[in-house]
Amino acid sequence: MGLSQTLLFYVLVCVHLGVSQHYLRLRPSPSDHLPVPDLKEDPDPEYDPREQDLTERTLRKKLGSNFDPNFMSITSPIILNFSEPDNQVKLQGPMPNEIKKLDLTETPYGGRIKVGKKARRKFLQWLWTYTHCPVVHTWKDLGVRFWPRYIKEGNCFSERSCSFPEGMSCKPAKSINKIFLRWYCQGFLRQKYCTWIQVQYPIISECKCSC
Repeated sequence: MGLSQTLLFYVLVCVHLGVSQHYLRLRPSPSDHLPVPDLKEDPDPEYDPREQDLTERTLRKKLGSNFDPNFMSITSPIILNFSEPDNQVKLQGPMPNEIKKLDLTETPYGGRIKVGKKARRKFLQWLWTYTHCPVVHTWKDLGVRFWPRYIKEGNCFSERSCSFPEGMSCKPAKSINKIFLRWYCQGFLRQKYCTWIQVQYPIISECKCSC
C-alpha cells in the first residue's frame, strides 16, 4: 500500500466512523503514517458492544476466511507469547545485488588493493547484516470495539542507523491489509443503531534502508 492509499484509508475511517462517534480521531504519526496510530475513542461505554454482541461463533462466521491467526488473536497473546522470535535479525533470501556486486578492490583515489575471497565474503556478510531492515512484530490491543481485538503489527527496526556511514534509517516499504470487524454506531444514546462492519487494517510487511 502506497502513502496515498494509506491516507485514503485514514480518511475513510474518519468519515465512516466519525459521523456518529464524534470523539474518534487519529493522532499524528511518524514513519510515513505506518503503523496505524491509535484511535481516540469516545469513552462512553454506551458505544461498546454488549456481551451478546461478542459471541465468537457469530463473529467468526461474519469475518469468514479473513480470520488470520498469524496476525490476529481473540485472547491476549501477551500471556501466550511474550517474546516474538521475529524481533531478531533474520537474513532471508539471496544477498542483494547492490551489496554482492560491490567492488572492494578500488580505492577512492583510483588505486587498487588486494582483497582475499574469505575477507570479501565476511565483509559483505557484515554489511548485509548491518544494512538489513527487519520487520519487528509486536502484539497490539485494539480494544473491545475491534474483533479480534488483538493484532500483530509490523514495525521497522529503528534502534540504530542502517547505513554506513550513518544517516539513513529503516522505513516502511510495503504493507499488507488484514480485515477486522469494527463495532460501528449510528445516532446517539437511545436513538443509536450499532453493528459490526468489516474494515481493512494495513500492516507493515517490508522495511528498507532509506533517507
